[in-house]
Amino acid sequence: MRWRDGRRSDNIEDQRGAGGDAGYPGGMRLPGRIGIPGGRAGAGMGGLGLVALVVIALLLGVDPSQLLQGNLGDDSPGYAPRAPTSSEQADLKDFVSAVLADTEDTWSQQFRTLGLTYQDPKLVLFSGAVDSACGFAQSAMGPFYCPPDRKVYLDLSFFQELEDRFQAPGDFAGAYVIAHEVGHHVQNLLGIMDKVDALRRRASETEANALSVRLELQADCLAGVWAVNADRARHILEAGDIEEGLQAAAAVGDDRLQRQSQGYVVPDSFTHGSSEQRVRWFKRGFDSGRIDACDTFNAGRL
Repeated sequence: MRWRDGRRSDNIEDQRGAGGDAGYPGGMRLPGRIGIPGGRAGAGMGGLGLVALVVIALLLGVDPSQLLQGNLGDDSPGYAPRAPTSSEQADLKDFVSAVLADTEDTWSQQFRTLGLTYQDPKLVLFSGAVDSACGFAQSAMGPFYCPPDRKVYLDLSFFQELEDRFQAPGDFAGAYVIAHEVGHHVQNLLGIMDKVDALRRRASETEANALSVRLELQADCLAGVWAVNADRARHILEAGDIEEGLQAAAAVGDDRLQRQSQGYVVPDSFTHGSSEQRVRWFKRGFDSGRIDACDTFNAGRL
């Protein structure tokens, strides 16, 4: 991916080393991780304690006893990603800033075609844990977008885990992760998240999960829309980049993660979509380059 010559975003908040303790929301959920799928569920919830943990578990469709016991089916509970060196962290921060800037440029143009004004999100870099408007969050939950404060939260060690543990290496794989979370910001600006959250509040657990899947797949599609439009405008893609993105999308499919963590798949509990679905919707966004092609909520086939 050609990113070094691009501009850098001014919307990076570096909170690494600022301290923090434990966790909440999410977007790019992994085995042994908990993540609120991009929506407003639990927005503004803060603090610790058993009640908070049980509420989080119920919102996620997780057995509260598993959360309280720390048993989330992780296939390698002792795993911890290698912390990037100082020089690696500096380079990763530069990379994140460049990718974020590119999403700003792309979505500003896309919103103009809709007669709208794009409002840039902030991207918060943290290490270990962070306090957000959605509550207290640990890096173990992966990158996430918080609708109330319109910020993307990211621990740079996630990129190492994506490469080492989930065999999804490459700079474009990392760019896909950022673009997916920014896709949630696009959904928030367009009012999609509020509508989905209202529907989820009245839905059964299975129905709420299905709505979350459609929300997440749409964010994957929007990541594809970003990629193709950014390439048309600034020629950012190199040979193999799209394959890296597709590999990353497949690596975080619910079916693959469940099979890795517990040995079997429970489709009704999916909140992000299967590997096949995530790949398909990223490709759909990339092939079309249009926001209206990402209407997962009226799609007959996901």
